Amino acid sequence: MRTLCDAHTHLDQFPDGEIPAILERARQVGVEVIITAGVTVQSSRRCIALADTYPPVWAGVGVHPMDLTSPLTEDDLASLESLARSSPKVAAVSEIGLDFSEGAPDLAWQYDAFRQQIRLARRLRLPIIFHSRALPGRPEAHQEVLRLLREEQAWEVGGAMHYFQADLATAQACLDLGFHISLAKPLLRLPHLEEVVRALPLSALVLETDSYPQPFKKRRDLWTEPKDVRLVAQKVAEVKGIGLDEVAEATTRNLWRLLKRPGLLPV
Repeated sequence: MRTLCDAHTHLDQFPDGEIPAILERARQVGVEVIITAGVTVQSSRRCIALADTYPPVWAGVGVHPMDLTSPLTEDDLASLESLARSSPKVAAVSEIGLDFSEGAPDLAWQYDAFRQQIRLARRLRLPIIFHSRALPGRPEAHQEVLRLLREEQAWEVGGAMHYFQADLATAQACLDLGFHISLAKPLLRLPHLEEVVRALPLSALVLETDSYPQPFKKRRDLWTEPKDVRLVAQKVAEVKGIGLDEVAEATTRNLWRLLKRPGLLPV
């Protein structure tokens, strides 16, 4: 069984006692590498603690646009930088980005936080795994994310657009900037994403689950976990008409190159 990787989760939001079982369920289906992304300074600290404790786990540090309760401060940025330098298991600046949904924090705060964290990633030489959520019927909002990435020269570190649900033109624009497309379970239910997968080369793709606690689901066994990245890989294989092993090998290689850790390729 080829190794699979989950490029984006929020394992830090699960209780400590659940982590070993979550990792074991992932291991049983071949998921051997899991990145857990911070959404605040404190969350980033916990992500690093998990990464330092569990060999399959790697950490991202960052402040999520929806978690901004005030402008990002110099102290916040200094804390993120210190955390990122505190462990070799920090793999990315994540989760950062822009969110245009109703009720999202002040856009001026978001723009500044995104720019500052891209600059942090460039100082640290770490890739970014970024969030981009547009209003329904307003896909042009993704262009704002791409504009900031371009203006801040984020291609120097690269990364991926996480939980991708946009159109092929947006995907191609990401690729043109040197970024990957990170696919999750929306691929299982959104037909237009199948068109995106058919059109893009396998070298453009990484896989994720965006796992976090989901008490709104009636049963615990229905919660999304890193093990479910295998379902995403199977769908990519089906859409492209290739084998699961080919998808697993390629997306694992893509992630490890994105993270600039090809010498640790677990395949």
